[in-house]
Amino acid sequence: MKKENLSGIDRIELMQTFIRIVEAGSLSAAAARLATSQPTISRRLQALERMLGLKLVQRTTHEMKLTDDGERCYVHAKALTESWQIIEEDLQGAAEEPKGLLRVLAPHAFGQDQMILPLQNYLRSYPKMTVEWMLSDRQPDFLAEGIDCAVHVGAVTDPSVVALHVAEVPRIVVASPELFQGESVPTQPAALPALPWVALSTFYRREIVLHQDKGEPWRGDIQPALLTDSLYALRNSVLAGMGVGIASSWLVQPDIDEGRLLHLCPDWHAAPLPIFLVYPWARFYPAKLRKFIALMREVLPVVGGTQLPGK
Repeated sequence: MKKENLSGIDRIELMQTFIRIVEAGSLSAAAARLATSQPTISRRLQALERMLGLKLVQRTTHEMKLTDDGERCYVHAKALTESWQIIEEDLQGAAEEPKGLLRVLAPHAFGQDQMILPLQNYLRSYPKMTVEWMLSDRQPDFLAEGIDCAVHVGAVTDPSVVALHVAEVPRIVVASPELFQGESVPTQPAALPALPWVALSTFYRREIVLHQDKGEPWRGDIQPALLTDSLYALRNSVLAGMGVGIASSWLVQPDIDEGRLLHLCPDWHAAPLPIFLVYPWARFYPAKLRKFIALMREVLPVVGGTQLPGK
């Protein structure tokens, strides 16, 4: 392929576009991530190929595949853009005000309730920022989806990401008063397996494990009448008297205070769920992400219904 003189083209932008094409997996997905059109992405790719005099991508109607030159270009492009970001950050100063778009994945229940105030504080502190706040309990594909950071409740299984354990969510056993109809409310775990159950399938299904501050944990088998992956659905089902459930204390404490739910076996609790800030490893992190992580590390351990790890 013959090289051309393309001195008027922003080479950094072309490299950034190429990185997004590779990580998104297609030109259309890259266009969506960059908020532009597919023809624009295609023109940038063609311009980069002309500039380098190389074929970087092989495209068919069904798939896109990098050539050997494309694989090498991707590695160099990542290093180049990271170095350029470091140069910009150094010359513009570490106190540069964050600006642009930050894409964050947060759990459904926690992300639409407990985290709204911290999110509001972030946006008030950095008015040039826009946050795309996506709610899902899954673990994301950061590169393919263009996600900058995830707030994840539960274990992190991907060894390739950075996972900061910043807080924990206490969990307790609750039930509606209607479930007992005047009978005694259990104070010890041994009475729990005989009761109807609603289970949060993400974290427990057929077995529950409860702890005291001291001593050995208690284990018991349960037969849930309902399995759900939604914390709100679990709460509403327990409120309706469908069964006993183990729930995050922040969600059900108002119901306990108002008498709508009972706290069963109050000297026992399920193991708290860890809260992680998760993001891809990189040599450089932009100010928008660094500031978000710093704020979340500060507020997540003290937001209502959470605690410091290991407390």
